[in-house]
Amino acid sequence: MKIVFMGTPDFSVPCLKALTDNGYDVPAVFTQPDRPKGRGYKMIPPPVKVTAQEQGIEVYQPLSLRKGEDAENAMEILNKISPDLIIVVAYGQILPKEVLELPKYGCINIHASLLPEYRGAAPIQRCILDGKAKTGVTSMMMEEGLDTGDMLIAAETDIDENETASQLHDRLAVMGAEVLIQTVKAVENGSLEPKKQDDSLSTYAKMITKEMSALDFNDTAEHIHNVIRGITGFTMLDGKRLKIYRSRLGGETQAEAGTVTDKDSFSVACGDGKTVTFLEVQYEGGKRMSTDSFLRGRKLTVGQKLG
Repeated sequence: MKIVFMGTPDFSVPCLKALTDNGYDVPAVFTQPDRPKGRGYKMIPPPVKVTAQEQGIEVYQPLSLRKGEDAENAMEILNKISPDLIIVVAYGQILPKEVLELPKYGCINIHASLLPEYRGAAPIQRCILDGKAKTGVTSMMMEEGLDTGDMLIAAETDIDENETASQLHDRLAVMGAEVLIQTVKAVENGSLEPKKQDDSLSTYAKMITKEMSALDFNDTAEHIHNVIRGITGFTMLDGKRLKIYRSRLGGETQAEAGTVTDKDSFSVACGDGKTVTFLEVQYEGGKRMSTDSFLRGRKLTVGQKLG
């Protein structure tokens, strides 16, 4: 089976590796263009490009598949390859109808949620922000709607109450590769049983914005904890920005929301009369470190106000 792979970030890499490790013919990879990054704005290739080149796979990086000369060239390349199947994993571009209809077996997407929940761009962060106890990965047939195609194979996993989006991302990337291989094998042996999504149960995981990371200590401790582990939180400490990367839920308190309740563990009162304890932080101008390391160099006082 001849498979064209379309993907861009780290999440896509295990899927690409799984295809080649299982002996599938992947003559071409489509990924996003290199982007400038860092202080020197050095052009950095997407992780999928790096992986494809390491495996000797031809890489194409059109600006768009929908319009312009790049789209025309991409369509010409795809027609020449004539793939049996196109696999799409976090590619970052919308596929036009002519691409969706090109392969013999269609286009299959690996999506990091249990569809129809969390269609859209940020399913991993959103499920943690919402305090979900379970999530998973779903393979689906692609159509012109956003993540609305028929579901194929799904795998479910529990979310630990302290698991961060980064940790969940890495687990789901591996699960996605496993689901992909199950799906491709089912395509080969004709055992797929596509299932329509129930649109009435759908939710949308819209893009995350920087403003969402601002912590409001009038919120519940659980919501603040979910913001921290879902997208990284920030607050102000002595006039400087403090990022919080990891936390855990604490006990009850009578203290004012936003004040330090334990100077040795960096616990802070929240609006519901409970506390959240910071575990990993980064002070403005400093390095990311454990709270223990941070507190060795900076003393807090009980009642000290954040925000």
